Amino acid sequence: MPPKNSIKVYQAGAYYHIYNRGVDKRDIFMDDIDYKTFLSYLRLYLTDPKLQGLSLKLYPSKQLKNYAGAIDLLCYCLMPNHFHLLVRQSDSNSIKGFMSSLATKYSMYINKKYGREGRLFQGVYKAVRVLSEQQLVYLTKYIHLNPQGKGLLNHRYFSLPNYLGKIKQKWLKPDAILDYFSDIHPNFSYKSFLGIGNDLNLISDITID
Repeated sequence: MPPKNSIKVYQAGAYYHIYNRGVDKRDIFMDDIDYKTFLSYLRLYLTDPKLQGLSLKLYPSKQLKNYAGAIDLLCYCLMPNHFHLLVRQSDSNSIKGFMSSLATKYSMYINKKYGREGRLFQGVYKAVRVLSEQQLVYLTKYIHLNPQGKGLLNHRYFSLPNYLGKIKQKWLKPDAILDYFSDIHPNFSYKSFLGIGNDLNLISDITID
């Protein structure tokens, strides 16, 4: 029987929770540079090349695929041995290309850096379609509280600082979630929804904008 959520049927305009982990549950991020490299690939694939200042005169074989406008990333969390992404695709095929490009590029980086061979990830990524607005909003809560649930209170590589106004990563699209909340009334804020206090240490000085 195929692993759960490994068989994917995609729909245009739908939201998906995408996740994967290292082979044999091994770490896929060994240091800060690895996390930042993964984030830089997200920015690369999700930002319009014209806005990145990239040359459009490259030969087609040299141009990286770009998914700006085809994939919206709503939130993410990178953990030592796995990651979570919440995305919306505008058509029915973009996720496949996006995830293939991201996984291949990052795996090549890790294998070259650490002199390793073979697979980095535990098979093909998993994807779960989001079926309701309630599920969509609560999924961001699950993703953003993942570090706390694993005891990583000072973890910095997730999209929560964007939601709390600490940083702004232009390739992230949090408004689809934040529109459900108020930035005027604390009791109806996203922070209140998460149930986090002022003692949460959000380190926002290391970011990929």
